[in-house]
Amino acid sequence: MSEELIPNDRLRGKVAIVTGAGCVGPGWGNGRAVAVLFALAGAKVFAVDRDLSAMDETLARIRDLGGEVTAHACDVTDNHAVEAMVAACTAQYGRVDVLVNNVGGSAAGGAVALSEDKWDAQIDLNLKSVFLTCKHALPEMEKVGGGAIVNTASTSGIRFTGSPQVAYAATKAAVIQLGRVTAVEYAPRGIRVNTVVPGQLHTPMVEARLAGQRTGGNVDALLDSRLKRIPLGFMGDGRDTAYAALFLASDEARFVTGTEIVVDGGMTARCD
Repeated sequence: MSEELIPNDRLRGKVAIVTGAGCVGPGWGNGRAVAVLFALAGAKVFAVDRDLSAMDETLARIRDLGGEVTAHACDVTDNHAVEAMVAACTAQYGRVDVLVNNVGGSAAGGAVALSEDKWDAQIDLNLKSVFLTCKHALPEMEKVGGGAIVNTASTSGIRFTGSPQVAYAATKAAVIQLGRVTAVEYAPRGIRVNTVVPGQLHTPMVEARLAGQRTGGNVDALLDSRLKRIPLGFMGDGRDTAYAALFLASDEARFVTGTEIVVDGGMTARCD
């Protein structure tokens, strides 16, 4: 894939909320890539992160490319903050057409090793955040006659991917099922709900956090171990997640709801 994203008109005239639009470092994280690609597709992007400074590169990329974006700080595990965030989007742009839920993160530990506090924190970060944004965005989509929600899960939610991170796996599986149930409930109202399931991508999170957790800070060792699992023989990044999200958010996916796109280079199709 080329370094730069490809401009198109698939979301022209749409207003898209993208949560987790910041990133822990330079490069293509999932949220950053989604926000930039959606802007290139013509959407007015309401970019959300709890840390505004984490979105500096995201905002700069969008503005340099001539896109339209508004930044908003929000803790999406806080009900009142999410309600205010959606209200701020409608005040700015008058509507909500698309919601991309991209907030989340993993915590190591199985059922015994993981503390109760970390379990609860994972539930809030990975699952409650999706519930709350859907709760407040869905009524706004109903007002305009429909919309599209794209949630971000993980292959950890459908397979054991090598690390005993039981809370992360459980919450990402729950995100998938939350999407399916919500899709069926809201299909008669013109709202589609789908999930992107990324595999082991090379995002800035690898250098910033995962290498320290998994391989004692050895980035090359972590990348090598992950690459060996991928039949395609290369590792994707946030742009691959973003292109899947763009399809699901666009009218090209008008007959697609209650399902998932797995973006993992074939990793979960393997037996070993």
